[in-house]
Amino acid sequence: MRATVLHAPFDVRLDTVPDPQLVLDSDAVVRVVAACVCGSDLWSYRGVNDVTEPKRIGHEMVGVVEQVGSDVSTVKPGDFVIAPFAYSDNTCPACRVGVQTSCRHGGFWGGDDRDGHFVDGLQGELVRVPLADGTLVATPGMPDPELVPHLLTLSDVFPTGHHAAVSAGVTEGSTVAVVGDGAVGLSAVLAAKRLGASRVVAMSRHADRQELARAFGADDVVETRGKEGAQAVKVIFDGLGADCVLECVGTGASMDQALRSARPGGMVGYVGVPHGVTLDVPTMFGRNVGLNGGVAPVRAYLDELLPDVWEGRIQPGRVFDLSLPLEQVADAYRAMDERTAIKSLLTL
Repeated sequence: MRATVLHAPFDVRLDTVPDPQLVLDSDAVVRVVAACVCGSDLWSYRGVNDVTEPKRIGHEMVGVVEQVGSDVSTVKPGDFVIAPFAYSDNTCPACRVGVQTSCRHGGFWGGDDRDGHFVDGLQGELVRVPLADGTLVATPGMPDPELVPHLLTLSDVFPTGHHAAVSAGVTEGSTVAVVGDGAVGLSAVLAAKRLGASRVVAMSRHADRQELARAFGADDVVETRGKEGAQAVKVIFDGLGADCVLECVGTGASMDQALRSARPGGMVGYVGVPHGVTLDVPTMFGRNVGLNGGVAPVRAYLDELLPDVWEGRIQPGRVFDLSLPLEQVADAYRAMDERTAIKSLLTL
């Protein structure tokens, strides 16, 4: 089969690799229908995370089950499934409290599982799915093609935005500011509105992203950054700041902006993968600003979010503004790196 391999910074190739096989009785093999490039993939693509040898990459996909092991009972061949960006048994103590990304038996795509068997990256034609019963979520039926991009967001980007909103405590009537206008930040705008936020401010300097933020429910847009941007948020919210701030970038500057944008007693929900982040704890202490979040436990949210996507009440797949065949995966990465695309969809 063909699969995406990152050989070195800025060197993404579509290589021929062995087809995955069932290894354990708890495995499934899924044929990928659609995958995508994540903003977190760019850390390795740009060389911020070390790339010392060729690496299979990709952690977002939807597809159709081709084979299942003898112990698999929740999905069957022919099912259309969503694969979260981490696989898990969904039964261990961590999973039972909704933190499947810390599953005792789980892991992440593109490396060895805990039994030492290789696990494929998801930007390829086929994938072996460990712990298939706990990991895969089947849709109610075979989706129409136009629904596939929206379902694909459930593998990572939309639940990650949702996690930011949940971590910050967004509820009916909350005021919200979102730091970051990438696919996760835009998803966070949609998630906050879905949870009942009364007013959402999107922080963005790009007209196309501002337009989508408003389509997702943003009431205001702040174009400035840093202290000036935080001050603009405070002005919008009675000079205090937002109840809930969603940090969706992961840099020191974005975290500082998020903390400054929260009202006294407010909460920052963070989902940006941290790079160079330090915290001014004394200032947080003095203003009673809290911080909560981390890696989004996608599997914990799918039962709640899938019906809204399946029934068309929300359309998170609008974050995909570039669709390319898998053969052009290098172009998909380049477009996101150069910010000519918000998020790249890969079709198979």
